[in-house]
Amino acid sequence: MSTGINTDNPLPHNGDSTIGEVASGLRATAVGSVVNIILVVFKLWAGVLSNSQALIADGIHSLSDLFSDFVVIMGLKWGRKHEDADHPYGHARIETISSMVVGILLVAIGFGIAYNAIQSIFNHEPSTTSLFAVYVAAISIVMKEGLYWYTIVVGRRLRSLALIGNAWHHRSDALTSVAVLIGVGATYINHDFYMVDSYAAFFVTFFVVKVGVSLVWAAFRELSDTAPNKEVLEQLSATASGVKGVRQVHDMKARHSGTQIFVELHIVVDPDLTVRVGHEISRNVKARLLGEFADVTRVIIHVDPELKSEG
Repeated sequence: MSTGINTDNPLPHNGDSTIGEVASGLRATAVGSVVNIILVVFKLWAGVLSNSQALIADGIHSLSDLFSDFVVIMGLKWGRKHEDADHPYGHARIETISSMVVGILLVAIGFGIAYNAIQSIFNHEPSTTSLFAVYVAAISIVMKEGLYWYTIVVGRRLRSLALIGNAWHHRSDALTSVAVLIGVGATYINHDFYMVDSYAAFFVTFFVVKVGVSLVWAAFRELSDTAPNKEVLEQLSATASGVKGVRQVHDMKARHSGTQIFVELHIVVDPDLTVRVGHEISRNVKARLLGEFADVTRVIIHVDPELKSEG
């Protein structure tokens, strides 16, 4: 039976750190937006001038990246806000929803690329191109791959699914541009090779869709309160059990909320302890969990007395 002693103190916020993280994420996304605008203009311009359908399609793909950037910006600005009266557990789920939207966009774009490639293959659509289109496709690969590495580093440092998803959005655009480069390059060298573009684009589709599905699945697991993996739960239990005065840990529950993990558990202590001592043990357990697990930001502990056997 529970003594009714609970500790529910979230990890203290470091306002400067949170503001710095958001600023870092917004800066990476803003850089991506500027590059995307430049690429959209040049790809569409070069595609029209060189009569390259592949490059025009790639420009439209880059245009979709701008929407993805907007989604990520909204997720970062709102998802990392502190808890308030209407959101007592914080706003992390907003960032999770943003990552799901980015994943869905990737899947939709992947299928769109595949559909266009299949149409071109079956209809034997001819195309011509120019050296200008080859240069634009090559520059696009370099710029988008650079954006991928810049954004993925920031996303991993901030443990932001939305930023990581947007990084893969940049990588998908780079891969698509590789297919476009192969296509426009082959067509420029020999007009009889115009089908190479369609086959290369279809090959890239698999990787784009795979990343999108993995992002949607990860976001879905968080939104459905999926528990951390078994190894993490065992480590949490072992850490709590190792605190002096804890005789047993049971009924542990944990769930993800964005980049955070919320933990609830029962600890069993000597029934002859005072309420003050029992509360101190629970505070020690909470401090140990918060200190040793970077993702654990909220711990609720119920203190139960050990039942004495009769006789």
